[in-house]
Amino acid sequence: MVTPGAKRDAVAHAREHHGLSERRACNLVGVSRRVIRYRSARPDDGPLRQRLRELAGERRRFGYRRLGYLLAREGMTPNHKKLLRIYREENLRVRRRGGRKRALGTRAPMMLPDGPNQRWSLGFVSDTLTCSRRFRILCVVDDYTRECLALVADTSLSGVRVARELTRLIGLRGKPHTVVSDNGTELTSSAILRWSQERRVEWHYIAPGKPMQNGFVESFNGRLRDECLNETLFTSLAHARFVLDAWRHDYNHVRPHSKLGGKTPAEIAGQPVWEQAPRQVATTSNNHNEGTGLYL
Repeated sequence: MVTPGAKRDAVAHAREHHGLSERRACNLVGVSRRVIRYRSARPDDGPLRQRLRELAGERRRFGYRRLGYLLAREGMTPNHKKLLRIYREENLRVRRRGGRKRALGTRAPMMLPDGPNQRWSLGFVSDTLTCSRRFRILCVVDDYTRECLALVADTSLSGVRVARELTRLIGLRGKPHTVVSDNGTELTSSAILRWSQERRVEWHYIAPGKPMQNGFVESFNGRLRDECLNETLFTSLAHARFVLDAWRHDYNHVRPHSKLGGKTPAEIAGQPVWEQAPRQVATTSNNHNEGTGLYL
């Protein structure tokens, strides 16, 4: 018995089952009577614990720091050490996924643009419907605000389709100075080359086998797969588009970004932010035929 709690239990057991006085029981256990009579003066953390459990249930891939940002929006600002202690006591650890091989050696940091809408990054992510049919997702990210500009899901995404989606984005947000992408066949097609020449947009291709040269969209793709794709069973392409659109809105307006100091991409871009608490955007269903896996 080394902790005060264990010694208190021993004293209580001796007094209850052997009829000893408090003084005699404390002498036998070897603890001061002042320790036995101590009552914690800590404030009640019940509401904080309850809200932390609710947020962790909704955001299963968030750690205690990101959950702390969400609590701060609701007026709960516990010390980070206290938040970590409660987080561990409630057993809310994020389950680690399997790792992957990483390149060795030094990496040159990527230069950040000076303002929004200067450089866009493009990338592709693939997933599978419950019927085993595969589909792809085109991701477009603003490198300065880290804002997700588009998530286009379809069974086939050709260069012509990519050019059409970029034209639609330009009509909504204006023309970027540079677009960064890998050397995929869709992005090196004649349709994309013709589009970049007609729109006078500089197109930068990263070196083959160097995905970290396009690190902004690669990081975003990891968050998309970890927090949305791996958490949801898509029953149809329409369902996937609906979930992705809701998650994109949540990512831009609600989800705090650690590299932005806890702010959202919409705040950096100067857009209005949701005032209400975040709600569940994706849940996993064990039955492929029940529900949509989305709650708003």
